[in-house]
Amino acid sequence: MNFTILCFVLLFSGLVLAQYDGGSCSPDTCNLLIDFGARTEKLEAMETRLEDCENQILELRNKEQTKVIFSAVATAGDRAIGPFDEDTTLIYNMVLTSIGNAYNPSTGIFAAPVAGVYYFSIYYHAGGEHEGKLFLYKNGLLMIATHDHKSNSDTADNGGNAVFLQLQQGDQVYVQLAANCHVWGSDIHTTFNGFLVTIM
Repeated sequence: MNFTILCFVLLFSGLVLAQYDGGSCSPDTCNLLIDFGARTEKLEAMETRLEDCENQILELRNKEQTKVIFSAVATAGDRAIGPFDEDTTLIYNMVLTSIGNAYNPSTGIFAAPVAGVYYFSIYYHAGGEHEGKLFLYKNGLLMIATHDHKSNSDTADNGGNAVFLQLQQGDQVYVQLAANCHVWGSDIHTTFNGFLVTIM
């Protein structure tokens, strides 16, 4: 409530009460004072509720404005990526979609800009002469994998997996190609995707 109005109300109330204490307050004046006090309390309660509603609307607007979506492809000139002697972070260097700039195509690492629940998916294509195996990590902890065995008869393998992860701001998610495995590095086959589902 405006400070000036509050002071006026207190002054008015004090004067009327003083008159009442001295025995000169008429019933109409006293009833008016009681009604005025009740209306003041209702106004204060309404202002509190209005402020709460405004804060909730602002929070919802901020949530709506936070959008995080990415989709990237691991490319290598239409040839195999790997095999390597050790597990290697896969660089999805061709970004198809990036809203929120959370995925870094130079490092292959997604860093959560806000705390929330995120959805991630990985897909790959590979030949059968080596295993195809990808691991998705959150802060160094294995979350999911996709895998197909080496085969002399199966010349083309495809695999994928997906997961919902609860992340804190700054948490990192990335994909590693397992040692002695490979995936196909074309412009369309081996992808890493993710988006923010809801803010926590």
